[in-house]
Amino acid sequence: MGHASALRCDLLVVGGGINGAGIARDAAGRGLSVVLCEQDDLAAHTSSASSKLIHGGLRYLQYGELGLVRKALREREVLMRSAPHLIRPLRFVLPQLPGLRPAWMLRCGLFLYDHLARRELLPGSSHINLRTHAAGLPLANGIDSGFVYADAAVDDARLVVLNALDAHERGAVILPRTRCVSMYASDNAWHATLRSEDGRATMVEARCVVNATGAWALDLLKQAQVPSQRQLRMVKGSHIVVPRLFQHDEAYLFQNDDDRIVFALPFEQHYTLIGTTDVEFTEDPRRVSISAEETTYLCNISNRYFRKQISPADVVWNYAGIRPLLDDGAGNAQAVTRDYELHTDTATAPLLSVFGGKVTTYRKLAEEALDRIAQLIDVPGAAWTSAACLPGGDILGAAPANASVLQFGDFIQRLQRQYPWLPAPLTQRYARAYGTRVHKLLASCHSLADLGVALAPGLHEGELHYLMDNEWARSAHDVLWRRSKLGLQAPASAARLIDAWMQRHLRQTPVSAAGGRHA
Repeated sequence: MGHASALRCDLLVVGGGINGAGIARDAAGRGLSVVLCEQDDLAAHTSSASSKLIHGGLRYLQYGELGLVRKALREREVLMRSAPHLIRPLRFVLPQLPGLRPAWMLRCGLFLYDHLARRELLPGSSHINLRTHAAGLPLANGIDSGFVYADAAVDDARLVVLNALDAHERGAVILPRTRCVSMYASDNAWHATLRSEDGRATMVEARCVVNATGAWALDLLKQAQVPSQRQLRMVKGSHIVVPRLFQHDEAYLFQNDDDRIVFALPFEQHYTLIGTTDVEFTEDPRRVSISAEETTYLCNISNRYFRKQISPADVVWNYAGIRPLLDDGAGNAQAVTRDYELHTDTATAPLLSVFGGKVTTYRKLAEEALDRIAQLIDVPGAAWTSAACLPGGDILGAAPANASVLQFGDFIQRLQRQYPWLPAPLTQRYARAYGTRVHKLLASCHSLADLGVALAPGLHEGELHYLMDNEWARSAHDVLWRRSKLGLQAPASAARLIDAWMQRHLRQTPVSAAGGRHA
């Protein structure tokens, strides 16, 4: 076991998913000293297992969740401006089938979707003839009409990392692979013991704790001996990835007889992402995986709509995650609210717990959490994140009001002129993943050889250095499946090669990206 170190801070955030990282970022930007710990890698669980969308949630309208949809639509605009490299516009085709929701109902829902919140970056919805529209070509015979509307796509795991990176650069201590093993309150403060995966202990004294542990939220409250009347409903959502089923860049939203909807999204140039399911889950959240029944379910819906038929044998990747939703008494899993609730407890020392939520509303959730925390402890600064870019998002300057996803093509062209030796596919991927931070990645490079050996297709040593030194990557899985999706194209041997390289690098130059401002 390693020796223990000690930290004092204003805020201890337990949980390194999107909500925890967003709260840490907001808090650090308001001048608080922050420590964030996460038992695994950042975004290791629910926050890397979403449908990869920033959207209002069209289907939530049928459950009367107008407030949630309005909030999500407003956030869609804010987030698109803050990270135009990471979040891109995506048009959705919604085919109409006989026996499902009638055209008038779809038209009314889309009218609400267009007008519930101010919309500047995306076009409104419209009716289309799928017999003549390019999006109709991959569809099965008999699907003649539908609608198109706009939302946005995001790399969910990278969104978490960028929030953690911004928090770190504003003074937060970020501790992935570090579990909160005990916590008690004394003298109106929290005293926590954090233990890293290599056995090192860190003692933290915090004026306030944020419980952003998602599926483990009730477990942390029990550990802290804080009673709670809240109940969580664990719902599993699974996705499959298959070779590309269509050649255009639009997505699809498919209705199904069981009242669910399923997305089919263009994914990583060569693939189609299909999901999601809604299945009640009562087992260990650390051991969640797609079932054979879910895979068959998604294949069947795809086969109902697309000419090109698929089977479970065509699935090249799958993933599943647990949505820890507020139990609102809804009869079926898809009807459970996706909104969030913040609960504060001050009986022993200030503690704020996050229940529920979705990727699109994480920034607003964090802002509301900090406003709530400001009622419990002194918070020097005011809300700021709605007018700030995430790391790499300042492609047109520091103010997101001046940035637009519509100018992202110009940014790529500038990169191609500045780094003419960089292959076009790498330029595109680096631009999307890192935005303006690509200049830091390529700072000492004047040729492709300067990026070092390619340990997997498209993955050079220079990028691995960057990910380890700046983004807390420590394993091949962190790199291939969370910091990127290069695992889809990497040979089976790549993971072992990358792990060995990273271990050698750690032994030669120990990396620490924790940093931080201490109270």
